[in-house]
Amino acid sequence: MTKYKLEYIWLDGKKPIPELRGKTQLKSFEKPPTLADLPLWGFDGSSTMQAAGSKSDCILKPVALYPDAARKDGYLVLCEVMHPDGTPHSTNARATIEDDPDFWVGLEQEYFLYKDGRPLGFPKDGHPTTPQGPYYCGVGYKYMGSIARQIVDEHLELCLAAGINHEGINAEVAKGQWEFQIFAKGSKKAADDTWMARYLMLRLCEKYEVDLVLYCKPIKGDWNGSGMHTNFSTRHLREVGGKEYLEALMKAFEDNIAAHIEVYGPDNHLRLTGLHETQAIDKFSYGLSDRGASVRLPVNFIKNGYKGYLEDRRPNSEGDPYQIISRILKTINSVPVAELVA
Repeated sequence: MTKYKLEYIWLDGKKPIPELRGKTQLKSFEKPPTLADLPLWGFDGSSTMQAAGSKSDCILKPVALYPDAARKDGYLVLCEVMHPDGTPHSTNARATIEDDPDFWVGLEQEYFLYKDGRPLGFPKDGHPTTPQGPYYCGVGYKYMGSIARQIVDEHLELCLAAGINHEGINAEVAKGQWEFQIFAKGSKKAADDTWMARYLMLRLCEKYEVDLVLYCKPIKGDWNGSGMHTNFSTRHLREVGGKEYLEALMKAFEDNIAAHIEVYGPDNHLRLTGLHETQAIDKFSYGLSDRGASVRLPVNFIKNGYKGYLEDRRPNSEGDPYQIISRILKTINSVPVAELVA
């Protein structure tokens, strides 16, 4: 029998965006465990803003299992939070997502790495002498600094070892700003993997005494904010599409601006200004190859018969992927596909 280290990971009750929590259970198995082998586990919800002290027990329900390359015989166990009666907790946004195996999602997670209260590479006082621009996909010490790429590359290896489907990584427009992209099929998998990738980066940064900053506009002035552009595609959008369907879908998105912005991350008004490759927060637009639109149509979308995927550029870097995907699916499902096909 081998004793495995099982790190149970969940989202707490912090508003408007939850934070990650984790604790380790040691459990013996004759062979590496599967998700079905893992037990429910309780925790003190009064310490995570999810219960009162007089009735504090909450339940962790394992929903995804990842190998943990940083620990011998280790696994990362992503959990949903449940009430003792087995119903989803009010903070459990994952449970609000409609199961759709044909819904494909790609999330572009931008973030900053901070040291001593400022982005890596920023001087102690003020800003770098070189304005943003050359840092995007840049190479060399003057642009990248000393440890940023080391952290980013190590994080990539940890994610790949865990089975997280990274599609790419790159340095972003501002100094100290980076991005990774995650793609998955199914309505929950990309969000699961993004939360786990955030966890792995947070834990890795402990070793380097660096902070992961997901806040969407940490640097005021003429510096890009951080987004989490959300690429999505339904089976209908990939296989049928059509101009009429796109227009109806975009009308539904426009009619629900406030509902989307509500879950697209806090302080998004600081980022969605109409500048720095964004549309204004109170407006909605879509356009071919338009990175200043709310929703970008990829370059070949129209040429392919209005079929493929779309990119909602409004979600910000701190947004909860579960809430974002849940809202996008609700809007998509409000469009009567059968009538348009007929």
